[in-house]
Amino acid sequence: GSSESMRRVGEQIRLAATTDSNVLITGETGVGKNVVARAIHDLQAGRENFLMINCSAIPENLMEAEYFGHEKGVFTGADTRREGIFELADGGTLVLDEIGEIPIRLQSKLLTILEDKCVRRIGGGRNIPVDVRIVATTNQDLGQAIREKRFRQDLYYRLAVVTIQVPPLREHPEDIPEIAEYFARIFCRKPVRILAPDMKRMIDYPWPGNVRELRNVIERASLLLKGDILRPATLLVSDDPDNSWADRRFSEATEIV
Repeated sequence: GSSESMRRVGEQIRLAATTDSNVLITGETGVGKNVVARAIHDLQAGRENFLMINCSAIPENLMEAEYFGHEKGVFTGADTRREGIFELADGGTLVLDEIGEIPIRLQSKLLTILEDKCVRRIGGGRNIPVDVRIVATTNQDLGQAIREKRFRQDLYYRLAVVTIQVPPLREHPEDIPEIAEYFARIFCRKPVRILAPDMKRMIDYPWPGNVRELRNVIERASLLLKGDILRPATLLVSDDPDNSWADRRFSEATEIV
């Protein structure tokens, strides 16, 4: 997007790429936090590895082994030595997606790694130096999590050396035509048009799922494409209490049929 708010995000990305400092990226689900993280890595010289871990997708009983690795035979099922994600990302960028999902008991160990730049495998007897650039993302209010004792304040300050807040799509609707046309080129693979009334409806739509929802709407519309007119506005769904958007969506779909 080329709106003022997204230009500001772009400036912050370029600034973050000039340093090895940790970055915390915040924003609602679907705004593109992982895209921002990847952009920081791609613009930074000298770091090759890029590893992204979804903190909410790892079962709590496996987290410690996943993050820190383990030695052979240290617990049942540990048939071989395994490197953790910090060792795997050595020399590169490690994205901790949804950092707020890490249990409080593991946060102190994560803080130690960030401060000492060393990791010790479970069952290991030595510290292993690691050179990892940390980029963390979250859709949570970490300030509230700190007040509720679910997130360590010292870990927050260690992560938030550079902070980037990605705005929800509803706050920069002027970027919707550019983003929609970008996705249309990807999914349609041929020149298509979005009619002005449809584009207006998309600009007025609140996009509760943000850019991810817009992407999915364009992709679905491309599957229904006949000719060169793309009709994404007929697929909009909203969680508005009054269901006004749902009513309009079905009305428009009926007219098309």
